[in-house]
Parts: sequence; C-alpha cells; structure tokens
Amino acid sequence: MRTGCDGLPSPVGSPCNPAAGAPGTVTHGLRPAEHAYPEPVPDPSLAALIPVKAFADGKSRLAGELDARQRADLARQLAEGVLAACTAMAPHVVCEDDEVARWAAEHGAAVIRSPGPGLDRAVRHGVAALAGAGYERVLVAHADLADPAGVAELADLDGIVIVPDRHKDGTNVLVVPARLGFGFSYGPSSFARHLSEAERSGLPIHVVDDPGLALDLDDPADLAAYAALADPVPDR
Repeated sequence: MRTGCDGLPSPVGSPCNPAAGAPGTVTHGLRPAEHAYPEPVPDPSLAALIPVKAFADGKSRLAGELDARQRADLARQLAEGVLAACTAMAPHVVCEDDEVARWAAEHGAAVIRSPGPGLDRAVRHGVAALAGAGYERVLVAHADLADPAGVAELADLDGIVIVPDRHKDGTNVLVVPARLGFGFSYGPSSFARHLSEAERSGLPIHVVDDPGLALDLDDPADLAAYAALADPVPDR
C-alpha cells in the first residue's frame, strides 16, 4: 500500500465509472492521465475557492479509526492535495481559523476570512468576494477530496458544473458564474438541491463523475474506500 503522513493511505489513479445524470444535463466520466497534477495554465477569469475548517476540528467522525493527531494530519494532507490541484485556478482559501489562514498563505493561496461558522455562509461570502475582485467563474471544491487531480479538467466545461459525491447525495465540487447569485445549500441531499438550482438558471449543466473527486472522507466507510483507492487489487 502507498502511504502518506503517519501511515495514512495516499491515493493513486483509478478507473472512472460514468453514471447517468438528471434529464437535461450532460454527464461526464473523467479519467485524468495517471492523476498527475497539470502544469499551471492560469485562466484569469476563473478562481478556485476551497473552504477549510480548523485542522484540529476536522474528521470527527473518524474518531473511532484515528486519534486526534492523525485526524488533523489527514485533514491537512487532503487539503494540501486539493490546493495543489487548483494551482492553475487562482486558489483562494476561505476560513475562520488563524492556523489555516497561515497554512494557506504559506502554500501560495490567497485567504478570504469567513464572516462566521457554516459552510454555506463561507462559500457565499467567498464567491461574492471573488466576484467583486473581477473573477467571472468560481470553482468551489471541498478540502477533503481523495484524489483531486481531475479538478483541472472541470475548468474546460461551460455553464454550471456539478460533481456529486460517490453516493450521489452530497456535492463535492461546483463551478458557477461568479455573479449568478447561485443558491449554495450544502449538507445531506445537496446534489439534488444544487441540480435544481442549476436548472433554474437556464445555463448548460454538466454532471461529472470522477472517482477521485467523488470520494470525500467523512466516515469510516470513506476511509476504507480511500485505502482501496491507494492500494487497488491487482489484475489477475
């Protein structure tokens, strides 16, 4: 098994399994070559927004599998991978925590301070700040994606892009026009809500199924899937 910090699994590329999308949408299956991070080709109209909570507070549902230090290390490791994958997209981190803000600046990201707790609030504030700064489109990516290399390919799609989680319940990545006034509504069943919101906009919609982007680490089952992604069963 390939491992990262403190023996935690570190993912490699795996096959992509396209899934059917909602009516009126284009469903994609992306297969990044070797999941290697692309050479940065900056798009001045696009910015990436990565909400990051305090590392020490993250991954609480993994308390039965990892101790506090391991959970914090895992949260940091995953966030670093997402940030690296967004290098070509003017990465911005929206956060409340001082340690996270220092970490983001040290890794070359601009920092947007969230006005208070809550993912929806942080994302709305971040997108509004980026619209005010002149960006035309914003890619919002969770900080705990298992293998985020495929995120770079989303920038080539027009309209609104939605990457659901592996259960087709949550939303792991969104790409939206910065001034659209998109109604962000994360949490259980957010994929359905975001798809409905996108349909109301009248813009083209792309639902993208990529195994690395679809897997975010929230619970022990996700951790097991992450380990499987890091150490796939060899062909026989």
